[in-house]
Amino acid sequence: MVKPIAAQISDLVDLEREIEAQVRRNPPVRDQRPVNFASATMRTPSLAMPDYVEHREGATEIGKLTAEAIVREYETAAKEIEGMGAQLIDCVKHCETMARDALSVIEEMKETAARYREEAKRIFLQIENCTLMTAEVRKTCTELKEKIAVPPMATASS
Repeated sequence: MVKPIAAQISDLVDLEREIEAQVRRNPPVRDQRPVNFASATMRTPSLAMPDYVEHREGATEIGKLTAEAIVREYETAAKEIEGMGAQLIDCVKHCETMARDALSVIEEMKETAARYREEAKRIFLQIENCTLMTAEVRKTCTELKEKIAVPPMATASS
């Protein structure tokens, strides 16, 4: 469930106060020079604050740093989402290529099927021609047998 904006802001203010109190109670043990976070973020482009946000006047240093860290995390996630979009576009292009290839293969298959039908028709006609010729040969042979089988006298007496 999403909290109302007022509740979210209140939570952030409470978090900021807790962080300030913790820092005051537990100062750094090591002797270090203070780090200038503003100059550190200027040197590293990946840590630069996105230009769609701007610090408000009166915001505390801890609030600014926390807000910057959060907006950077969101910006990183947004860039990853955009990257996924680019990958998805690549997948779509690959699918389109596959679809085009499939359509051309289907055309080739139709052409091959048409050639098979033509070949079937050719063989069909050849077989029928052979059977017609064989029937004609048989008829001729039968007629010749009958002429040969009749005695010559039967033909002479007629």
